[in-house]
Amino acid sequence: MEQMEQLLKALADQNRLKIVVALSQKKLCVCELAQLLKITQPSVSKHLKKMKEASLIQSEQDGFWTNYYLNKSSLKEQKVVKALLAELLSEKEVQGLISKIKNLDRESICCP
Repeated sequence: MEQMEQLLKALADQNRLKIVVALSQKKLCVCELAQLLKITQPSVSKHLKKMKEASLIQSEQDGFWTNYYLNKSSLKEQKVVKALLAELLSEKEVQGLISKIKNLDRESICCP
């Protein structure tokens, strides 16, 4: 029960919901998420830490960048995220967010 509580708490924030949507589309780094959400990189990092602690996301090194992606190894988290995305993807704001993801250019927004 504690793990589910932690998962739901990690989802109880508008920016973290947007991060879930963004990461459902592709792997992203902190600077891409900051640009997308229009918040600072330290704020993004705090959100990602909370989400990682709840096993919602994972990360991997890609040279200079750390890419974040949804955790697909935990069945419980997958079920919750799938249900959440089913509801969120029809919202206008979320559709706008998804269209912005396609235009992100890591090379121009991130420090090399």
